[in-house]
Amino acid sequence: MDPKQKIAAAVERLAPELIALSHEVHAHPELGMRERQAVAWQKTLLEKYGFVVENPCCGLDTAYRAVKGTPGKGPQIGFLSEYDALNGLGHACGHNMICAASCGAAIALAEALEGREGAVVLFGTPAEETSGGKIAMADAGAFDGLDCAMMFHPSPSENLVGAGSLAVTDVFVEFHGTSAHSSRPALGVNALTSTLHLFAAVNAQLHLWPNKSKINGIITAGGTAPNIIPEFSACAFSIRAEKLNQLRPMYADFERLARAAAAMTGAELKIAHTPFCSERYPNRPLDETFKANMEALGEPMSWPEPDRMSGSSDIGNVSVRTPSIHPYLSLHAPGVGGHTPELREAAVSRRADEVVLLAAKGLAMTGLDVFQSPELRAAMKADFERNALPNKAC
Repeated sequence: MDPKQKIAAAVERLAPELIALSHEVHAHPELGMRERQAVAWQKTLLEKYGFVVENPCCGLDTAYRAVKGTPGKGPQIGFLSEYDALNGLGHACGHNMICAASCGAAIALAEALEGREGAVVLFGTPAEETSGGKIAMADAGAFDGLDCAMMFHPSPSENLVGAGSLAVTDVFVEFHGTSAHSSRPALGVNALTSTLHLFAAVNAQLHLWPNKSKINGIITAGGTAPNIIPEFSACAFSIRAEKLNQLRPMYADFERLARAAAAMTGAELKIAHTPFCSERYPNRPLDETFKANMEALGEPMSWPEPDRMSGSSDIGNVSVRTPSIHPYLSLHAPGVGGHTPELREAAVSRRADEVVLLAAKGLAMTGLDVFQSPELRAAMKADFERNALPNKAC
């Protein structure tokens, strides 16, 4: 049997287990760094098919590294699994589908390569939605030595390859003041006023930041009653930029504005941010290979419009360490937005189950092409060294 036919047959045979995994993870949403049940289900499935699973991994309780083959000898084909949910929304980003597809791709490819020198390596990467597990794993060297790292992501309505993403950090700000009766405000320090000053300062700063930068903030605490001067106020912001080397000075500006907002009222400032998530660098030869495989499976794929960026993801920090792809496959749900209840329901639809199997096949077949073709690996490496690697230290 042709190796790609063997992969397709393996995924079809695995279909009941992969769909069950997707639905179980969806029905039991777990927040980032708490995804113990999702990891346990994946670990059980992978070990059943001969993978050696290391968990915890890279110092993260809900990260894992699953290997089958000969680590360090021959091509090293990497896949990435995500499985964290959104607070209050469950799996409204479809990570239940991602983990199922990546497990299926890894198992099917490993079967097709049985007896050949090389390895299939699947990384379980927690907390994509919050602290970005891939960032810590990349810093620990987890992805060094791979020939590629691949995953897919569900999209409401597009089959897309080659999209980049923005650099991002989430910032959490607290202002601590002094409570007082609202009839005697001078006796207090109004923490909410500092928060409002910060929002005003950020709005005034927008035109000074790079054109493609984006910032969104919410007030998470601002007092309990209108007749009490708030002694505590808190807010959170997402700061995004086209490049990590733009994001860092933007954050420095933001911190300066927050200090000024605290000084205006005399409030105490506490500020923290998530690790800096790099922009994503698609690998053109690897994306072209995935595109060809998906189209052979009957799924036409498109390239994005020039300069289009699709959100932010911690795979950006992987993409500056090894050739990486993050294609999108459509759920046939036009008009539905990501991170919505409607997307959550679409992530366990009949089409979602089809997409899990299609993604598993396409990713595994692409891994096979990388494994078998030194020319493809050389082209991927050249693209990586030209476009992504120079930004690793930014």
